Order: sequence, then C-alpha cells, then structure tokens
Amino acid sequence: MKSLKIAKSPTDWGAKLLNLLNLRPEEGERTLFMFIAYTLTSIGLLWLEQTTIALFLDGFGAEGLPLIYMASALMGSGLGVLYSWLQNNFPLKKVFVIIALLMSMPLLVFRLGLELANINGFFVLATVFILRLWMDAEEILNDLNSQVAANQLFNIREIKRAYPIIASGLLLGDVISGFSMPLLLWLIGLKNVLFLASLMILLGGGALLYLSNRYKQFFPDTPVRELDDLQPTYASRRTNTSLRKYVIPLFAFFILGEVLYLLVEFQYLGELERAYPNTDEIAGFLGLFSGFVGICELITQWFVSSRAVERLGVFIAAMFLPVSLSILGFFTIVLDLTKIGGFELDSAQILFIGVIVLKFFDELLRYTLIAGIEPFLFQPIPAEIRSSIQTQVQGIAEPLSTGLTGVSIITAVWFISGLFTDLPDDLRREFQGGIFVGAIVFFSIIWALSALSLRQSYVSLLVQSAEQGRISFSSVDLKAFKRAIIESLDQEGNEEDQRSCIQLLERIDVEGAGEILAPRLVKMSPVLQRQSMEVMLQCPNVVYLSHVQRLIEHKPNLDVLALALRYIWLSQPELETHSLKPYLNERVDPMVRGTAAGLILRRGTVGEQPEAIATLEDLLTSKRERDRMIGIQALEELPATSRVSQHFLPILLKDESPRVRCVLLEAIAHKELTPYYGALVRGLYYRSTRSAAKRSLVALGDKALPLLTQLGDDLRKPEFIRQQAWTAMAEIGSREALALLSQRLMNSWGMTRRNLLRILIKVPGDHGIEAVLEHLGRSGVETLIQQELLLLAQLCAAELDLAPDLVTGQAADLLRGALQGIQQDVLDRCFLIMKLLYPFSTIQAAILNLDSDSEISIALGLEILDNTLDVPQKQVLLRVLERRSTAQSLSDLAELMPYQPLSPSDRLRRLLELRHFLSDWTLACCFHLAREQRWMVTREATLVCLQHPSSFVREAVLVYLKQASPRTCIELLPILTDDPDPLVAAQVNRLKSELSS
Repeated sequence: MKSLKIAKSPTDWGAKLLNLLNLRPEEGERTLFMFIAYTLTSIGLLWLEQTTIALFLDGFGAEGLPLIYMASALMGSGLGVLYSWLQNNFPLKKVFVIIALLMSMPLLVFRLGLELANINGFFVLATVFILRLWMDAEEILNDLNSQVAANQLFNIREIKRAYPIIASGLLLGDVISGFSMPLLLWLIGLKNVLFLASLMILLGGGALLYLSNRYKQFFPDTPVRELDDLQPTYASRRTNTSLRKYVIPLFAFFILGEVLYLLVEFQYLGELERAYPNTDEIAGFLGLFSGFVGICELITQWFVSSRAVERLGVFIAAMFLPVSLSILGFFTIVLDLTKIGGFELDSAQILFIGVIVLKFFDELLRYTLIAGIEPFLFQPIPAEIRSSIQTQVQGIAEPLSTGLTGVSIITAVWFISGLFTDLPDDLRREFQGGIFVGAIVFFSIIWALSALSLRQSYVSLLVQSAEQGRISFSSVDLKAFKRAIIESLDQEGNEEDQRSCIQLLERIDVEGAGEILAPRLVKMSPVLQRQSMEVMLQCPNVVYLSHVQRLIEHKPNLDVLALALRYIWLSQPELETHSLKPYLNERVDPMVRGTAAGLILRRGTVGEQPEAIATLEDLLTSKRERDRMIGIQALEELPATSRVSQHFLPILLKDESPRVRCVLLEAIAHKELTPYYGALVRGLYYRSTRSAAKRSLVALGDKALPLLTQLGDDLRKPEFIRQQAWTAMAEIGSREALALLSQRLMNSWGMTRRNLLRILIKVPGDHGIEAVLEHLGRSGVETLIQQELLLLAQLCAAELDLAPDLVTGQAADLLRGALQGIQQDVLDRCFLIMKLLYPFSTIQAAILNLDSDSEISIALGLEILDNTLDVPQKQVLLRVLERRSTAQSLSDLAELMPYQPLSPSDRLRRLLELRHFLSDWTLACCFHLAREQRWMVTREATLVCLQHPSSFVREAVLVYLKQASPRTCIELLPILTDDPDPLVAAQVNRLKSELSS
C-alpha cells in the first residue's frame, strides 16, 4: 500500500496565528482568500451605497425611499429565483463570473445615464431611482455569491470557525470605504466613484474565480442541484405545540427587526437630506460616519460581542438593540418637547442629533450582537426542518415585511401631509420626524417584548431538543436552559420530564444544582427526591442545609433519609459523630445503619469506629442481597489498606449476586482501588456486570485509559470486548481519550477501523469528529478514503484473477464470496469516513438511495454525493458506486493502482501479503483454496497466520500444512499444543497421532 502522506505543519508563527483565529492549518489559506474577496466586494458596494444614497436624496428626498422598499421586496424574490436558475444550469465557476459582471457592468451604464442631465432631467431621475433599487439588488447578489462560495469551500464544521472571520471583511470594508470617500470626492467627484465601485466588485469576483480554480475539488464542473430537492425527508414535517409556539415569535423577532431597520434608515436619511442640501456633503458625511461606525463594529465584533453573549446570555444580548433604541428615542422626544435649559439647540438640531445616535447604535449592535446571535435562534429547531424555516424567515418574511413597511411609511407621510397642510414645510417635517421617532420607540418596545416571548418558547423547546440529543450544551444559552429546568420542576406535570431535567442539570452545572433543587425537595416525589439528593451529594454545600433538614422533618422514604443524613454530615466538617451512634442499632433500617456506619468510619474517633466496623461486617456477611449492597456502599469510607477491605473485597468479587458485584465494581472506581482495577476489565466479559464495569471505567476518567488502551489494542481479545473498551474511552470523552481513538484510525483496518469510526461519530456534540479532524486534519481523512480505495483495487484484481472460469471448487467459491463481502465493507467504511467531513443526514440519504434496487434511486444517491463531496478521489468513488462489473470498477480504480494481471496462485500469495487488511474469514478461505489447489504459500505467511488470533484461521493453516508439508507441520505443532481454543487443541492432538504413525 502507498505510504501515508499527511500535510506538513505550518511555521510556528503561522500556527500561532491560526490558533488565535481558531482555524486549522488546512483552513487558513481558504479563509484568507475568501476574506480578501469579501472585503474587496464590500468596499465597492459601500462606495456604491454612499454615492447612490447621496444622489437619491438629492433627486427624490427621503420620501421616495418607501417606493424603493416596496420594489425591493419583489426584486429580492426574483433575484433568488435567478440565482437558483443559474446554479441549476451553469457550473459555479461560471456563475461567479456572471454575477460579478451583472453587479459591475450596469454601474457603467448608470454612470453614463447620469450625464443625460443636459438632455432630459427625467432620464437622470429615472437612472437615480433604478440605481438605488439596483443597490439593494447588488447586496442580495453579493450575499448569495459569498454564502454559496463559503458553503462550497468549507464543510458544516469548518464554516463555524471560518465564516465569522470572512464576514468581518464587511466591517473592514466599512472602515476603508468610509474614510476614503471624502478623498475620492475631492479627487474624482461623486459620480465617478461608480467607476471605482465597479472595479472593486470586479476584483472581488475575480478573487472568487481564482478561488474556484485553485480549489477545483470544491467546485464541481457540473451545475449544482439543490440537495433539498434530492434528499428524501426521513422525519415528519409536522411540528408539535412547542415548536409552533417557538416559530411564531421567531418570525415576529426577525420581522420587527427589519421594520425597525427601515424606520431608522428612513428617518436618518431624511435628516441628512434636510441638514445637507449638497450631494457631495451627504456622501462625505456618509463616508466618515460609515468609517467611524466600522471601527467601532470591528472592536465590538472582535473583543465584545462573543463575551457579552457568553456572560449575559442570548436573549439579554438580543434585547440590547431594542432597549437602546427605545431609550434613545424616548430621550430624543423628551428633549425635543421640553427644551430643557442649558441646551442651545432648536427642535430640528435635537432631532438630527437624536436620529444620528439612533442610527449609530442600530448599525453597531445590529451587525455585531444581533448578527452573532441569529444562528443560535434556529438551533433548537429539528435539523430536518431548520433550513426550511430559516429560508421562510429570512428569505420570505423579511422581504415581505420590507414591502409592507414601505407601504406603511408612504401612508403615514401622506396622512401627515394631508392633516397638517397649513404648517410650514420645516415644522411639518419636524413633526413628522417626531412621529417616526415615536414609532421607533413603539416598535422597539414590541421587539423587546417579542424577544421575551421568544425566550419562553425557546427554553422549553431547547430542553426537548437536548433530551432527544439534537443539540450540545456548548451551543446554547445555558442561563435560558437552567430557567427552563426551573419552570419544568415548578409545574405539576410529567414526572419523567422532571427526571430528564434533573439529569440535564447534572450535566450542565452540577455545582450549582443545589441552588435549583434544594428549595423544591419537599414538594418532589420520593423518586425525584432521591435523584436530587444524589446530584446534590456530588457537591455538598452548607448553604442548602436548611432545605435538607426540612426534608428530614417531613419523614421521607428511608433511602432518601439516608442520603439526607449523608448530605448533612458531609456539608458540615465540624459536626461530631457521637450523635450518629443510635442509628447503628439493629432495629434501624439497613440503609440508614449503613449510612451512619460509613459516616462514623470517615470522621469518627478511634473509639467510635469499632462499633461501626462491626455493623459494617454484619451487613457484608448478611444473607440478604440488599444488606450486602448497602454494606459495600459504606465500605467506600474505609481506606483500601484497612483489614475489613482487604478481607471482604476478594470475597465479594465472587459473590453469587450480580447486583452485589455491580455495586462493588462501582465502589472500586469511586474509591480508586488500583489493585482491583483488573476486576473492572474482567467485568466487561460478562453480560450481568458489563454495564456496571463500563460505567465504573468511565467514572475513572483518564486514569482508566491505560487499561482500556491495552485491552483495545490486544488483537487476541474478542472483537466485541475490544469494542467495549473503545466505547468506554469515547464515553470518557476527554481530550486525551479522543486523541487516542483518533490516532488508531490510521493504523487500524477492517472491523476495528469500522468500530472506531462508528464510535467516534456517535460521540455527543461532534467532539469525536472534531478530535479526528484535529489530529489527522482534512488531508488525513482524505488519506483514509484513499487507503480504502487502494484496498478495493486489490480486491477487485483478486476477484478478476480468481474468476470462476480460472479457478473452480468449493473453496474458490467461498473465497470469491468473502472478497465480495470485503468490498462492501470497504464502501461502508468510506461512507463512515465521509460522515467526518459532511452532514450526517446528507450521507445517510445517499446511502439509503444507493442501497435501493431502483435505478432512479441509485442515480439520486450518486447525484447527492456528486453535489456534496469535494475530496480528490471523488470521481473515482462515484464511478465505483455505479454498480458496474468488476473489470469496469478495476478500470475506474486504475488512476490509483494500475491493474497488473497475475496467475491465480500468485494472486493468492499477493492476498496473503495483504493479510493485515483482510477479514479473518477471507484469510482462512485463502489457505483452504491453497490446500484444495495444491498451491504453495510463503513460509512467512504460514508462520504468522499460525499464530492468528482467530481459531478458524489457525485451523485452516494446520489443514493446509498437513497436506502441503507434513514434516513442517510436525515441527510447528508444538507451537499450538496449549492453544486456548478447544477445537484447535483437539485438532493438534489428532494431527500428532496421525503424523507420528
């Protein structure tokens, strides 16, 4: 097989920079080029925006903006359809070029149209109006282009790290374009800025074209089909009540956000029009304002946003903007109405400054905090409908709200103009501005209330999603999560839901669990009381002591009472243990007696401990299973070197009760009794103790890794037991454990690699996948696929050289069947490897279609993969999956491994050279065929396989040796004299007698 080639490590400073940016080495270059393309295009678009707004305000005034809003609502949907059509009919490389030309070339036409002022002023106004409308179109096309390119360049896990950096190109473009605008106005004039904007947009499109050529594997040469149309729906689209309650305020949140954006923009541009009658002055102000805001946005995005969301929670951060707008708008109105002394400003100036401040905070918080939390708001929605709902919210609801807002603004302006016809224009516009600022305050309050309503539905849906394993705790608002748990515990509902909430609380914040659980202990059912006390005992705290004492006063069940007593004593180190002696009486329930004995053994005096030890011995030697289990729990309080521990532990490990042995295994892990760790490993071999043994090993954490690694690497152990060891390591889930599992992927083959892949993929929160990508990198994962395809080429060659017309017989048929089975195993592993890079649902959809007997379904599966995969071996893999003949598959694999025909005997010997990559059954079939056809096998392969972990392989080698070389067989029989498999041992004895006679 070809040697593995992993990407070289970057330089030290480069590695530090990538680490600072939270990027992996293979993502750095792609992110840089994408950032450059996005920044260049953003600069051009922002120059265009500042120029267009200035021209529009000069020609139409702010009153013309509502018409733009209404037209944009229709245009946005149309451009989405156009872009989708281009994707479906042209390769993405051509789409990028077409969109770049479509964005830049019309600007040259608009620039010529602005020169028609001397011919016909109407044409100039029409040009300005269409240019303002086209500005919105440019933004839509740029968003589509950049998002599609990013989604092609990065998989779903990479884009979470890369896209925030790429998106900050807009903020950098804000700064560059803003501060350069006054200089451009002085050098080339306002209208000629359109030429530079067109040039920058072309450069941005060129950067995207360069990217698509440099990374050809990410951009197919065929049109990209919509995967949503190709993938069947495997989950019901019916949403439950909680989901409906969440989706409605979700729509409201985004719609109100768009409404406020338009209201602020309308009033902001209206004030600029009134304050600056000259277009150059408007453009200059827009540039400087944009540059200043851009700097503030960059600082906020890099140093404030993530920390604010992390510390305050998603919804507090979401309310910053509406609350800020409502407070600022309210003070603007108050200052305007009251004219507080000390201000030398008139109403118009107060309104102008107030609106500028409103616009500043709207821009600053909207493109930092709000933009940062939007993905979180869609997180609780089930993955199968998340994309659909997000499209409806941001692709349909927001454009429609833009149009409706435009209609509303026109109606309001018309109504105010008709109502106050007698007022001078300046006073009427001031009054109109006050009304619109009041509308901003009103809608800001509603927006804040919608965020509160959204939170109520968000938290309940979040808990349901977590219970079903759809989300990880690292990607949610934990404060909202805990609030949902409190609400669930306070409601008289399903006890099963409340138990799930306590389990979730234990996972997310075991140290703070007492704050939520302690005040509710008395009202809980006995089952919940026990569960809550077990959680609280992990971190005893004297602060919650009064709640536990009140629980004891209500005379709970004995098992709860025992836990409560334990909590009281563990949370108060200063208490004396003499008051516990009455609980050692034989008439007291064993649960309470055992607890009291354990506490005295932990903190009692030398004189008090003998009686507690006697109680403990009575429990450990009791004939009742429950007493022995309680005694073992109390035994945890004694040191491993104590006489009682050394005497009873070996005996209890042989106890006839599996439940007693399970409790003992957990006690060994809890007490970290190193001499008895071997018992934990032995517990994996028996069904009755397997679950307890695995839990105990997981509880040991990284301390169990040497044991588990040794067990998993031992090829002589049963595959199922090795799999249990790997699974336990995955459940430990530490960085070191996942690193050990990831490192073994490269050196494992067959069933072991398949098991490792399945285990790593199932680690919650995609931490297993992240560990593989961190240690192997994308290039390492691609190497895994290449290894599998190289093996597939060898298997196809063997099937062709051992065809039925060349080799006949039962053993040959068995070997051919085994080879076909391994080929399917290879493809299964390839699909598992794909799940490390691509969404699970996409790969699963492809698998289900390819497993069908329908040609239409198979074609559908291949189409899904064609639009998903971006690995170098993509075309080879797709051709192999087309279910063609072995010869055709071998031809498809020729670019990886050219086929060289061999004689059947040479091909068999070649297979034995690849024995590490073959299944045990295939290896046994090779020796049976060699015996049947009387082919010679190399001495090395014979000796190695004679010590193979699988007994039927050793048996096949013995049968082959008996016929091929009886003398060699006699010499090698002593190696297998004490074989652990009784069938092989019996065969050895039989051969000794046969060959010696």
